[in-house]
Amino acid sequence: MNIRKFILTLGFTALLAISASAQSKIGTIDLRKVFDDYYKTKAADANLKEKAGELDKERKNLMDQYGKTRDDYKKSLDGANDQAVSADEREKRKKTAESKLLEIKELEQTIDQFDRQSRTTLEEQQRRMRDNILKEIQVVITTKAKAANYSLVLDTASESFNKTPILLYTNGENDITPMVLKELNQSAPASPIGTK
Repeated sequence: MNIRKFILTLGFTALLAISASAQSKIGTIDLRKVFDDYYKTKAADANLKEKAGELDKERKNLMDQYGKTRDDYKKSLDGANDQAVSADEREKRKKTAESKLLEIKELEQTIDQFDRQSRTTLEEQQRRMRDNILKEIQVVITTKAKAANYSLVLDTASESFNKTPILLYTNGENDITPMVLKELNQSAPASPIGTK
């Protein structure tokens, strides 16, 4: 048995034993549903898509420039091998082709760097958005749990390391998902996110 699974199982069993002996109230929440249905999540997703679209446009411009430079290089290279022109002209075209080749290599590096930086920027923005939204959700969960005198709130959407449900049964009696969502979305703008 994996030591991680053993510790998790032992901890969960101890938690249940303690909660049973203390006659504690346990609440449940579908955190995935709350996160997905929170209006700020939808707004943040729309912002991320907009940012990704802007980055895609920038990348397309770079790729267009790369394609044009590559075409210019091929023309210059063909011109450098054209026996119908003078040796001086072929040499001049050869130098132009070499210059275009250097430009191609610089553009390849620029595109690679742009891709890495874009990916990092989007990942960091998504992480910050997720962390901020989860903090807001947790504040509301804590408030609702304290008001209902719950000593513990379990996430019904959570999964184990093996992608199996952690919470195997709940009668839904102490589900605070609708209350939390209602409070989070009460300050939502009147028009749906993403429409103008």
